[in-house]
Amino acid sequence: IAAELLEDALRLEPNYAAAHARLAWCHEIFFTRAGCNAADKVAGVGHARAVIASGTDDATALAIAAFAITMLSKDHEAALSAVERALSLNASCATALYFGAVIYAFAGQPAAATSNANRALRLSPFDPMAYAAHLSLGSAAVQEARYDAAASHFGKAVQANPRFSTLYFFQAAALALAGRQGEARPIAQQLLELEPGFRLGLFFEVGMARAVADRLTEGARILGLPE
Repeated sequence: IAAELLEDALRLEPNYAAAHARLAWCHEIFFTRAGCNAADKVAGVGHARAVIASGTDDATALAIAAFAITMLSKDHEAALSAVERALSLNASCATALYFGAVIYAFAGQPAAATSNANRALRLSPFDPMAYAAHLSLGSAAVQEARYDAAASHFGKAVQANPRFSTLYFFQAAALALAGRQGEARPIAQQLLELEPGFRLGLFFEVGMARAVADRLTEGARILGLPE
């Protein structure tokens, strides 16, 4: 329904950056949660690039577009440029900081991810996007081989958004990498109960830096999660 309403908005105002951004996000969700359909990838990237090309000063729209590009095109350079532009327009935009944290984490830049995540949590600690900061802090810790810390951060992400199945994957993988398989296995089971069709291959379809995806996949394979 959201996508249909956004399409209606764009028929009325084809250059509406906020609508393009949120429609890009819808297509990112369709792609990652509904079978990696190539048409959703193309549509999502198209709407995200429309935001960037529009010259908008809407920091939230730019950050959402940057996230969609990260997830759907693996074009980290364009995504980082867009989120940096968003933060230059509004350095206190919590949404841009939350998305920026994820983008930096998935691009393999743990220091920047940590900085954005911590600032976002200071500015808006009860934000619906707070889980993204904990996800980013955990991803940064994985890149630095601090697996116990990563598991703790991912656990906080799960607490902040317990219906988001993918967060259980991150927590279980980090626990496995930390040698805590006994704790990891029930969490992996929760993941599969929430998302019976879960496959590790998704993490090589989206814009997560290969080194990050490889390390998390290593943990998931210890637990025997489906490829």
